[in-house]
Amino acid sequence: MMATSTDDPVARGREALARHAWDEAYETLAQADRAGALEGEGLQLLADAAYWSAHPEETVEILERAYGAYLEEGNRRAAAMTAFRVGEQYGMRMVLPQAQGWAAKAQRLAEEDPSWPVHGWLLWVQGLLSWLQGDFETAIAFYDRSLEFAAGSGDRDLAGMSLHDKGHALCLLGRAEEGLAMLDEAMVAVVGGELEPQAAGYVYCGMIGACSSLGDYRRASDWTEATLRWCERQSVPAFPGVCRVHKAELKRLAGSLSEAEQEARMACEELPRFNLLSGLGPANYEIGEVRRRLGDYVQAEEAYARAQQYGREPEPGLSLLRLAQGKIQAAAAGIGQALAAQVGNQCMRVRLLAAQAEIALAADDLETATAAVAELDTIVEEYRSESIHAMAACVRGAVRLARGEPDAALRDLREAQKMWQHVHAPFEVAETRLLQAKAQKALGNEEAAITEARAAREAFEQLGTRPAAEQAGGLLGEVASSAERPERVGRTFMFTDIVKSTDLIGIIGDEAWENLLTWHDRTLRSLFASHGGEVAHPTGDGFFVAFPDAASAFSCAVAVQRALEEHRRTQGFALMVRIGLHSGEATRRGQDYGGAEVHKAARIAALGEGGEILASEETAVDAGDGISISSVREVSLKGIAEPVRVGAVEWH
Repeated sequence: MMATSTDDPVARGREALARHAWDEAYETLAQADRAGALEGEGLQLLADAAYWSAHPEETVEILERAYGAYLEEGNRRAAAMTAFRVGEQYGMRMVLPQAQGWAAKAQRLAEEDPSWPVHGWLLWVQGLLSWLQGDFETAIAFYDRSLEFAAGSGDRDLAGMSLHDKGHALCLLGRAEEGLAMLDEAMVAVVGGELEPQAAGYVYCGMIGACSSLGDYRRASDWTEATLRWCERQSVPAFPGVCRVHKAELKRLAGSLSEAEQEARMACEELPRFNLLSGLGPANYEIGEVRRRLGDYVQAEEAYARAQQYGREPEPGLSLLRLAQGKIQAAAAGIGQALAAQVGNQCMRVRLLAAQAEIALAADDLETATAAVAELDTIVEEYRSESIHAMAACVRGAVRLARGEPDAALRDLREAQKMWQHVHAPFEVAETRLLQAKAQKALGNEEAAITEARAAREAFEQLGTRPAAEQAGGLLGEVASSAERPERVGRTFMFTDIVKSTDLIGIIGDEAWENLLTWHDRTLRSLFASHGGEVAHPTGDGFFVAFPDAASAFSCAVAVQRALEEHRRTQGFALMVRIGLHSGEATRRGQDYGGAEVHKAARIAALGEGGEILASEETAVDAGDGISISSVREVSLKGIAEPVRVGAVEWH
């Protein structure tokens, strides 16, 4: 009796794959494999099912077995293509020696017959390798050859991916109009259902990446949503991780920093399930960008290091982080090296030049800043993107301001603000307003300077970007006059103070003490930033910090003490810090706060011992559930008429 399709596990697996029933296909074919019933084709199908059902380790092992089976069957054409696919999987996992070895196997087998499909894919991968080395002209030449092969062989997937990659390369070379036309043509093949899921997802996600590179964020947003909807309709699980990276970038641009970080971290979880480890570089870079803006420099540096580990050069973010840390020489050296290494990718060069100008201005290197702007203006002429032109106009305005041309600077900055507003980029809008405040100050227009600086500070505060908010507050303090009205605001205030520091210096010595103090300042500032705290000013051996609400302040205080305790456990010693918390209204001028409620917070902190968090009882109540205080007592505070009920926060 002849076997029917229902009796044939390979046929049933193939049919399940056609329906994108990935788990069903995997279980059917894996069961047949355990029974020893699969040959080359069946193993190939099982590898597809394993990949789409998120079994990355099994995918490679099964493909290697399929290669061996094809050789035993004498199907050397299929063996060559399978060897290429094994190499592709190793490449996605960034295991380059194995990737190169399997590509060499595919190449050697392909020499037996120039008509085999693997030839076109080997040309395509040569283009990809040239791309990764930044040689876009050579990459385009390879893509032209793979397109020619695809036309002769009828390989639609190869045609779609080659056309897309050629278009993207042209965009990066500054030939955006020509490149976008090819990208659109590749997308027509996708929406028309001409491509298999892996090729379709590759083109979809690549299109989003191209839009992001060009700064065409409106178009990127449209394609991001379309990609995710397509993945859901087709039950294709592998590409949302890649798309989430681009979605994170768009959310960061829109000012939704916490959502941006969440998308990037979700991408970090999803990408390894499909061997897409190269995507972890851009995902971690996005995390670094968010953390840097929030002022969490410790986590930002860690994220940039992970990005580099996975192949994404952490520039210009890392050099801008060095600038924020006050390491101007390191920032200038880093961005200079990045520009020297960057050849061909004009979109990336725009971002590097903008960062170089910012760093050079901080270093009073007007010559370098001016040269960066001149090159930037030349490059952006080739692009229609509003965001790229806004970036150039903002940097040009900053340089003109530094050259003593505030009127010309204002024209550039207002133009930049208008364009950033059009693409809905609130952080960048606030940056331009802060620069406009400086220009107005230079012109002697104090009222206008205060208006712009205050608007910038309010925007930065709403976004949670504390370093920028503090910078705006500092400028407000500089231009403070009778024209500036003090503000009454509600905050939760924290004072921290190192206790018994003299005893510790005597034990560990001056050099170790300085290292420990540096660690203390860096760690606490990072924690303040991650909890939305604004450092008003240092207070000798500690900090005065304002938080938007009591819950954030309490959470941060606990995190500080736990970080110190962990350092003590792992290093054998750590600073002893006391913390005081109190909520109330205060007078805000510039970036500082004053008033009776601030004094209460300082006096409460002074009552504490090392390792203790003291808080007013009313503030603990405001913090809500999860906050427990003990040893509540009524205390008299110096300079405060009424006694205050104070308790110790239980944080261990």
